[in-house]
Amino acid sequence: MKAFLFTCILVPWLVAASARKFDQDSQLILGSLPVRELNGYVRDHSDILKSRRARRALPLADEPDDSPIPEGDVSDLPTCLLCVCLTGSVYCEEVSPDMTSVPTLPKETAYLYARFNKIKKISTKDFAEIVTLKRIDLTGNLISEIEDGAFSKLTLLEELSLAENKLVKLPMLPAKLTSFNANYNLLKTKGVKANAFKKMTKLVNLFLANNQLEAVPHIPDSVRILHLQNNNITEVNINTFCRSNDTYYLRPSLSEVRMDGNPVVLSKYPDSFTCMKVLPVGRYR
Repeated sequence: MKAFLFTCILVPWLVAASARKFDQDSQLILGSLPVRELNGYVRDHSDILKSRRARRALPLADEPDDSPIPEGDVSDLPTCLLCVCLTGSVYCEEVSPDMTSVPTLPKETAYLYARFNKIKKISTKDFAEIVTLKRIDLTGNLISEIEDGAFSKLTLLEELSLAENKLVKLPMLPAKLTSFNANYNLLKTKGVKANAFKKMTKLVNLFLANNQLEAVPHIPDSVRILHLQNNNITEVNINTFCRSNDTYYLRPSLSEVRMDGNPVVLSKYPDSFTCMKVLPVGRYR
C-alpha cells in the first residue's frame, strides 16, 4: 500500500519537474538566438530559403527602379519611363536623354507639360489621337515649325503655351482657347494670319510679347489681358482696338494692354483708345 501511494505521488511530481526544466532550457535557447535563427527554430529551414528567394525575385512596390535608361533614340522609349504620368497628366520636363519630338501620350491625357526640352517640330499626327487634351505647355523648346491642322482635332483644348521657342508663324489655333502664350518667339506680322484670333470668342489671355510684330493683330472682344511689349509695332489706328464705324462700341473686358518696348508713340493716336476703359502701357512721348 505504501509503495502504491509513493508511486502515485512521486511520478507526477517528477514529470512536472521535467516539464518545467524543459521550458526553462527552451527559453534560454530562444532568448540567445537572433531573430532570424528564432524564425528558423519555429519554421523548417527549407521554407525560409524558399521565402527568401521569393522575396528577392519580386520587386518591392515602393522601391525605385535604378536601372539606367538606355542610350539611343528617346522616341523609342515608353513615355511613362521618361516622364511622370499621373491620371490624366503627363510631365516631361527637361528629359534626359534629349526629347526632340512630342512623345506618344497615353490615352485620355488631359494635361501635357513638356517644357524645356529640344522638341523641334509639331506635326499633325502628334495630337491626332489625343482629343481629350485641355492644356498643352511646350515652353522652352526649339519649335520652329507647326503643321497646319496639328491642333485641329483638339476641340477641348483651353490653354496652349508655345512660349520661348523659334516660331516665325502661327498655325491655325483651336477656337475654344481661353489662354494662348507665344511670348519670346520670332513672330512677324506676316507670320500671323489676319484672322488668326478672330474666331476665338473665348480667348481671355493673349501673350505675344518679345517677338518681331510690326502691327497689332485682330484682338477678339473676349480678351482681358493683352501683352504686346517688346515688339516692332510702329503705329496703331482707330480700328486696332475700337471701331471707326461705331462710335458707341466699348471694350469693358480689356483691362490690361502692354505695349511698352515698341517704337510707337501712343499719344499720337488719342482716338484709338476711346472704347477702352484703360490706356495701354507704353510710350507716350
